[in-house]
Amino acid sequence: YSSSYQRAVFPLSWQCFRALCCKGPPPARPEYDLVCIGLTGSGKTSLLSKLCSESPDSVVSTTGFSIKAVPFQNAILNVKELGGADNIRKYWSRYYQGSQGVIFVLDSASSEDDLETARNELHSALQHPQLCTLPFLILANHQDKPAARSVQEVCLTKVTALGLSVCCACAAMLESEKIPVIRDMLVILFLNMKF
Repeated sequence: YSSSYQRAVFPLSWQCFRALCCKGPPPARPEYDLVCIGLTGSGKTSLLSKLCSESPDSVVSTTGFSIKAVPFQNAILNVKELGGADNIRKYWSRYYQGSQGVIFVLDSASSEDDLETARNELHSALQHPQLCTLPFLILANHQDKPAARSVQEVCLTKVTALGLSVCCACAAMLESEKIPVIRDMLVILFLNMKF
């Protein structure tokens, strides 16, 4: 190649190469840690799977804990889901450290005894030193069931007096219109986090 050809073509090639290949990775999205608690069968795993666009066929009840990354355009919420069985709930507090927000899922169609247990667990979490200053989102799940209670029936005066966000949810619907509402509620939760 002639030197004039090299001077004309290689800079152009180099500019094309840099424009196409050297942009580098996109900037990292900030990550925030949430804890998701609730009794067994409340639908924590199903809701998180839907928020992560995972197949409902792969949902298995959580024993112990699992972590799901819920992607948003400008951030990633790392949600630590804790199993809700009697023998696991006593260990919940060991996983609270580092949390920046709380999602409490309850089965709005559960028996009165289970609902009372859920209320007690919620109040216990609200009083825990590592959680009491954090924003809470309460999801009244299973709204598709005939026995489902409304938000007003689920909430106690103590809960609404604290100004907690409450949202009805239904994880059973594959393309639920509630998923965008839940995502919006998570954004509100995120905006109320203290960093």
